[in-house]
Formats: sequence, C-alpha cells, structure tokens
Amino acid sequence: MFKNYRIAGLLVRMDTFGRAEKQAQAYLTEDDGQPDVEIAIDAAAKQEKYPYLTLDESEYIFTCSQFYHKLLPFDGMMLHASAVVKDGYAFLFSASSGTGKSTHTTLWREVYGYDRVLMLNDDKPALRLEDGRWYAYGTPWSGKTDQNLNMRVPLGGICLLERGERNEITPCGGAKAVFELLQQTVRPGTAEGRSKVLELLNDLMGKVPVWKLKCNMEQEAAQVSHDAMYQAAKEKWPEE
Repeated sequence: MFKNYRIAGLLVRMDTFGRAEKQAQAYLTEDDGQPDVEIAIDAAAKQEKYPYLTLDESEYIFTCSQFYHKLLPFDGMMLHASAVVKDGYAFLFSASSGTGKSTHTTLWREVYGYDRVLMLNDDKPALRLEDGRWYAYGTPWSGKTDQNLNMRVPLGGICLLERGERNEITPCGGAKAVFELLQQTVRPGTAEGRSKVLELLNDLMGKVPVWKLKCNMEQEAAQVSHDAMYQAAKEKWPEE
C-alpha cells in the first residue's frame, strides 16, 4: 500500500511491505500533496533476478536504489557513509565496505558521549544542496542496522577513511577525491545523470571540507578526526 513519507525534505510516495516500511515509520507524514518522488518496485521480480536475496532484502535494496536516482534532480545524492551529528554539524565517514566506517563513528560516540554524538545514518545518508548550503539527512536505508534519524543537519565535513597503523588526517581534494567519492555514490547510466553527479560533487568539494584519514581502530583515531573536522567546520560556519 502506498504511503507518504518526508525523506530528505521531499514528499515521497512509496509502496513497501517489509523492512523498508518498518524503518520508514519515523518518516511518515500526513502531507498529501503531489509527491516529489514515487517509489514502487516488483520485489518478486528482483528476487527472481537475484535469487541470493530474500524478498524483504530485494525490497529494501531496490527501494533505496530508486531513491538514489530520483534524488539527483533535487540537487541531492546519497553517499555510502556512516554519518554522525555533533554540536549542530553532520560529519560523514565514507569508504568501501569493511574499512571501518561504523567502527569509527562508534568511537566518536564513545569518546564524546552517546548523548552528544548522534547517529544520523549508518550507511546511506542523503546530501542536498539547498540555498547554497549542503545539508545531510537521515534516510530509512541504513545498511545492516536500523541506526538512522529523521533529521536535517548542516554538513560540516566528509572524511574518506583508509586503514593505517598511525592516525593521520589531511585535507583531500582534486581528481583523487572526486574518484573516491564517485565510488561511494550513484553512477547513473545516462550521460545527463553522470553530468549531474559530477556537477554536484564539484559544488560539494568547493563548499565542504573533504579529508583523508589514515586510521586504526583506537579511540585516538576519533580524536584526530574530530579535532581537525570540527575545528574546520566552526571556522567556516561560525554562526552555526
């Protein structure tokens, strides 16, 4: 059954039945206007094509995939990242699966307090450019966990994670950063779609600090990333 949700600031009309419906409960809205986005998939057909998925997994994965693509016209993208909120800023940690994104954001929460550092989304936060400023949103799609919040928060920084024996953070830009971010977001099949992604990434990197963190799994790693990213955000947007 179709229901209306408010996701990433958009009115989304979505037909769900399983995990996607459960995790989207916090995004339900009574708004009943023309939807910005409509999402519906044939989960059984997807499961037939990908038999290693359950019906529930098919729905969860492919509703997310549709939202990935349909967010682009609204100056938005989803990023494969673990996102936390601290003192009014959202900080995203992005990397390939297994690198330690969730471990790193958990370290932030351990070091700075679970009441002070909130988990915005542990796998697929949405980013949108609104009135010249980038914001991060929680979404119902949060990977293997249900750690997500229906919140809109100014984006304070993005960090590309890499395993290392020592903890070291440096600013990251240029073609290398674009390539790494492209690996963690949607890659449309059309030239128009690909052009839109590059346009958004170019704007994002011009306005939001992007970092490279070589890190281990110790609490010092959280302190190193926090000190650089939080200070840079405060200097760039002191009014927030």
